[in-house]
Amino acid sequence: MRILYALHAYKPAYRIGGPVLSVSAAAEQLARKGHEVIVFATNSNLTEELDVPTDQPIDVEGVEVWYFRREEPLQKYLPFVSYFSQSMGFMYCPAMKGALVRIMSSVDVVDTHMPFVYPTYAAAQAALKARKPLFYHQRGNFNPARLAFRSGKKKLYISLIERPIMRRATTLIALTEAERSWFRALGVNTPCAVVPNGIDLPLPRPDAVARVTERFGIAASATVVLFLGRLHPMKGVEELIDAFSRIAARHPNSVLVMAGPDEWGLQARWYDRVQQAGLGRSVVFAGMLTGSDKADMLARANLFALPSSGEGFSMAVLEAMASSTAVMLSPGCNFPEVVEFGAGITVDIDVAAMAAALSRLLQEPDLLRSMGEAARRLVAEHYSWDIITDRLIHVYTDGIDRDRAQARHSVTSWATHSIGTIHK
Repeated sequence: MRILYALHAYKPAYRIGGPVLSVSAAAEQLARKGHEVIVFATNSNLTEELDVPTDQPIDVEGVEVWYFRREEPLQKYLPFVSYFSQSMGFMYCPAMKGALVRIMSSVDVVDTHMPFVYPTYAAAQAALKARKPLFYHQRGNFNPARLAFRSGKKKLYISLIERPIMRRATTLIALTEAERSWFRALGVNTPCAVVPNGIDLPLPRPDAVARVTERFGIAASATVVLFLGRLHPMKGVEELIDAFSRIAARHPNSVLVMAGPDEWGLQARWYDRVQQAGLGRSVVFAGMLTGSDKADMLARANLFALPSSGEGFSMAVLEAMASSTAVMLSPGCNFPEVVEFGAGITVDIDVAAMAAALSRLLQEPDLLRSMGEAARRLVAEHYSWDIITDRLIHVYTDGIDRDRAQARHSVTSWATHSIGTIHK
């Protein structure tokens, strides 16, 4: 099968967050299974641009990737917009449309991975025009909590652009049952399949404790609570810091690590708050972690915390669980299985409730250890990329067959009507 992926960014654009990790991992696994995957993405890495060739195919881990140079016309003439908007932008790529037209006839499936951006719009329009099966991911963007953020322009864009595309798509793909309900809440009844993100189980990292101690000064005996993600207001960063601050004195051997890109320029404010509270040694702002540093921190952590108000299906949570780390999530993470499998707990985004939960867990190292073991088992049994990509291929095949059946039905109906007209 020849599969075209269209999205806002691709590896190594890790500053943009989870979708880059999940989409690239899925693409590579599909390629290993013998499918041909082509990716159309921008050269964006949030506030930076990737140092990659543009407007031409390059091989990235067995996947044919086209990076297109992005332009933001509004910001070009109104530079102050980028300062105040604090968003990725529309990611318009002038060269992408022509390349899509040229390649479309050779692909079997088109899968878009992010609403509100030009690559999804351009690929969807090209697929519909060429009558290619179109599959549509939202990746958490239609979470009501997210839609409430800059709601006016999102509602308008959904009405004019996204909803018509979704209604004409072959299949909508939801990461969770919650995402399926968010599609339906928008008045879209297109067939919808649930296919979560996956993860590859990492090898043990027995020296991670020593390396984390060397780099970040975190004692080998400390209990580490890890936040790993964009430092964005919707991720619950401020609430987590406040909750930890409330209980830090009772748990002097505990350390909170805040790791991730400072997307909104808020880290300095939080750092000052921590210093004023006298917790400078108990809260570590690690910046963005990648590669072995990230793997070491995940392996070192005793508890992963993500009090997000709106997630699709967090790759960071899967990474933590695959590393045998217990998790403390908010309901907005949409991962109830962690409680069912004893892999962690779910806590409302409330500072007092989070502080109480943290305090209880930090007092029970054996519980954290058993939760971490359950987390890894849960991932191994249900969320390996081998399992997930098999489900994805089934969804693609089912959609293709459904499109063909509908096409045959349309031809038959047309022929029957035409013959009837002639006879009259």
